[in-house]
Amino acid sequence: MNFNFNLPRRTVVQKFIKYSALAAVFFTAPIATTVVQAQNASPANKTGIKANVKVVRMAYQTSGDIVKIKGVVDKRLEPLGIKVEWSPFPAGPQLMEAMNANRVDIGNVGETPPIFAQAAGAQLAYLAARKPSKGEGSAIVVQPDSPIKSVRDLKGKKVVFQRGSASHYLLLRALAEVGLKFSDIQPVSLTPAEARDAFIQKKIDAWVAWDPFIAVVQRTANARVLRNASGIATQGGFVMARRAFARENPELVRVILEEIDKLGAWAESNPNEVVKILAPELKLDPALLSVVVRRRTFRLQKISDSIIREQQRIADLFHKEGVIPQKIAVRESFLSSQQYASITPPRLSSR
Repeated sequence: MNFNFNLPRRTVVQKFIKYSALAAVFFTAPIATTVVQAQNASPANKTGIKANVKVVRMAYQTSGDIVKIKGVVDKRLEPLGIKVEWSPFPAGPQLMEAMNANRVDIGNVGETPPIFAQAAGAQLAYLAARKPSKGEGSAIVVQPDSPIKSVRDLKGKKVVFQRGSASHYLLLRALAEVGLKFSDIQPVSLTPAEARDAFIQKKIDAWVAWDPFIAVVQRTANARVLRNASGIATQGGFVMARRAFARENPELVRVILEEIDKLGAWAESNPNEVVKILAPELKLDPALLSVVVRRRTFRLQKISDSIIREQQRIADLFHKEGVIPQKIAVRESFLSSQQYASITPPRLSSR
């Protein structure tokens, strides 16, 4: 089935609101709204890298982004005469909506937000995959004294998660494992910060989220894990971009991906240093952050056919459960093999 990627902006935004419940949070984020197009950019510079913009608008999630904190992309692009503007988001769905609305160019999200974005008609592109973790940093948690003893006990219960996020996918998969459907629970969508506060105040029966939120409630509220994402979080997430930006700036995209992966390699070899740079940003105890960093991955990997097939399987599950109304072909949001050859740094590993 072919999808119209030229939907009127109002229609696309309405669909985002319907599928991901994003609007209320999205418009609270400070976002740079201007971009200098090709006619104002320098086509060549002393490094030989061609770029059709003078400003790259990068998005980051407030759960901790070392690329933003370390400023490696900013430093690499400065000699090119290109400025980086950063915008914060509470989770991937809000980031994807901003990207679709042409307010950011590049951002890092889990496997689920791009599927919801495509279902809403967004013109986005997968740039690179993130190395999968062991799944320990995402989980379904309950209060330590909760009568809910297993995922099967969630039937009929109110379960809180960020709609359209990786937690949404974890929940669907965990329910399917025990023979339950999404319609068997009472879903409630809250941002991670809102849900964390409600959980600590014991207003939530069950919550699905990711680190550092999960690590915080494990430490401060003795949260009990019903099911983590082990065996489920096998995609690892993606670096995403506006499709037009990726198409018009392949050399620039390659440089950005290279810096992200170089920093990722450093982070995986220096976890204690990562803790030191995250601590003042997240205002969390270093001992707790050590757990978070150990459960994270930082490096990138090339887009492959197997990654595309797995992403399609995830999209099909959301359609089967009636979460997104139409079946989508995820390959339409991936680039061609020629385009990937031009944007993918040689240092990126294959899956």
